[in-house]
Amino acid sequence: MVDFEFNEEQKLFRESVREFLAKHLQPVWTKIDEEHYIPTDLIYRMGEQGLFAIPIPEEYGGQGGDFTLAAIAVEEIAYHDPSVAVAVYTLLNNAWPFILYRYGTEEAKQLILPEVGRGRAFFGIASTEPHGGSDVAGTRTRAEKRGDVYVANGEKIFISGVREVMEQLDLGGWYLIARTGTVEQRHRGISGFALLGKKSGKKTPGIEYSILNTIGRHGISTGMLTLKDVEIPKSMLVGEENRGFYYAMEGFTLARILVAAANIGAARWGLEQAIEWSKGRVMYEDQRPITRFQGVSFRIAEAAMELEAARLLVYKAAWMADRIYIKREPGLKPKDLNFYSASAKLKAVQTSFNVLSTAMELFGAASYVKETNIARSFIGALSYYVGAEGAQNIMRYIIAREVLGREYVK
Repeated sequence: MVDFEFNEEQKLFRESVREFLAKHLQPVWTKIDEEHYIPTDLIYRMGEQGLFAIPIPEEYGGQGGDFTLAAIAVEEIAYHDPSVAVAVYTLLNNAWPFILYRYGTEEAKQLILPEVGRGRAFFGIASTEPHGGSDVAGTRTRAEKRGDVYVANGEKIFISGVREVMEQLDLGGWYLIARTGTVEQRHRGISGFALLGKKSGKKTPGIEYSILNTIGRHGISTGMLTLKDVEIPKSMLVGEENRGFYYAMEGFTLARILVAAANIGAARWGLEQAIEWSKGRVMYEDQRPITRFQGVSFRIAEAAMELEAARLLVYKAAWMADRIYIKREPGLKPKDLNFYSASAKLKAVQTSFNVLSTAMELFGAASYVKETNIARSFIGALSYYVGAEGAQNIMRYIIAREVLGREYVK
């Protein structure tokens, strides 16, 4: 029979995460958004709480958990920081370290993963380039092999964690997607590297960076990296040369589940705000709450229904990821997750956008001032609606490809 209940371990984990976040994140999330900065001591505390590298085995400094637990953590973090900035920081430090664990060299894993698990390092993704975001196969950044190093040149944009790596933490970097083959090879000529922007507090020579002035999700930085003859040790090659595109696709598939979890967390917060506001907002001589108008109550009903549907899809995707990657059930392959991951992100992001839009409409003019905080959440979630971790139409393409067959959607 289908069981829609979380097990005891998952329930206890959620409660411990909620208790931690209510004390350390909820009181400061608006300050984080205003000051454009996640305090380093908060990052350290989150590491101590076990919120990073959740699906990484303990022998590599991870928490020895799974993607369901990671999704629970990210959902709760987004609920307690509905600007989703801290959730983004968290989901990146769960999805991409897992790709490093799965395909990286022993040296790279031992150097990076334990520090990510402790909250002392950041490891995200550097794929997007100025000429286009979703066309990963069209990567122009090059990495040429010269002896025991690869020399990288190129530009990456809309990269999360640039300030955190280059100015805040002593160790950190990204899964860098760079071309090691010819342009004509497209995705078959791309490799992945563990590019360190900083190691032991020292910046890597040849990396220049700038911080973009984003309209929301301010707590985590979004920036641009320029690589000029950056030397990457051979030991930082992730997996086989010219196979990096395929590893990246696995990483995006896993990250999208956690992106979806962040969106339902923010939407849950927004719906609760809309409900409380609508109950207390009264009109006319009899001072009736606006919830008595179907134009309000029906909107809330639809939002609650859509949120529950999205939430079920998110945890179905996390459950599938655990079957494939953690339990390693026979007969299942990473590609079997594509439909569920893309569907979860498509549904959760659209739902979050709709729910938070509804909240803004119900708040009316009050939503247009910072003090109600609705706009902070709406603009944060908007970052995923417009394309982070894959545009919504890319999700539709993936779903169509899985349903119809690749040969029918080319």
